[in-house]
Amino acid sequence: MIPPAFDYVRPADLGEALRILKEREGDAKVLSGGYSLLPLMKLRLAQPALLVDIQDVGGIDGIDRTGNVFRIGGRATHRRILEDASLGSVLPIMRDVAAGIGDPQIRNWGTIGGSVAHADPAADWPAVLQALHASIVVQSVAGERVVPARGFFIDAFQTGIEPDEILTEIRIPVPAGRSGGSYQKLERRAGDFSTVGAAVQLTLGSDGRVSAIGIGLTAVGDAAFAATEAEGVLHGAEPGDEAIRGAAAAASRQSRPGTDSHGPAEYKLAMVTEMTVRALRAAVARAQG
Repeated sequence: MIPPAFDYVRPADLGEALRILKEREGDAKVLSGGYSLLPLMKLRLAQPALLVDIQDVGGIDGIDRTGNVFRIGGRATHRRILEDASLGSVLPIMRDVAAGIGDPQIRNWGTIGGSVAHADPAADWPAVLQALHASIVVQSVAGERVVPARGFFIDAFQTGIEPDEILTEIRIPVPAGRSGGSYQKLERRAGDFSTVGAAVQLTLGSDGRVSAIGIGLTAVGDAAFAATEAEGVLHGAEPGDEAIRGAAAAASRQSRPGTDSHGPAEYKLAMVTEMTVRALRAAVARAQG
């Protein structure tokens, strides 16, 4: 599998990269880690005339907390996310996800921004960002835009990023009070893309009821999406077994999986229920301490 011929540039900074994208708008693709784009190029499903490698672009690979927001650079690798103690202690769901992506080589080189911008309909990060009510920052020569994760993923491999923009940052609000999250996925082998993936982040109020919740699903639609019907079942409710199962059933009803080599649609719908139950139970347990 050999990709068609393409040009390659490696700009020294963000400004230069953005200028190149503007000049070659529609012809160029951004190369971050490369583990999402290059396989598609080898299959000739993507045929950019120019690759803009942003490996040397500084300032967009860190993880910082500013007030009540975590700011994760688009070039932050999965390994960096996995090993960030501050992020992992507040949002252990991020550590869980990063640990389950690919193998050590992929975690060392693959980036969260590359995965999110690529928007594979079975990828892990898009579902998690839905659950976390995250925002995605994109930049062009015209300036910066902040796009809610809910609404960013339009279709399979299609996002709200314009051809002359680069994903520079992901912003995640720090949850308040008694909060917990969990990501549960069904996979054929460890590190694979999901057959079904369910992400949950919730907060319990002083009365023990769910005061805030986010549920994201992946691999069961044309793009990752927020299971809003399931969220509605649990918001304001005590997170007992009946409520959890009711929410999981609502998540399954909102899903639209297809039949493929991973299994028939009916099986995947059943697994949406199961993975959502597991994620909800784990998130509640973490919130309860």
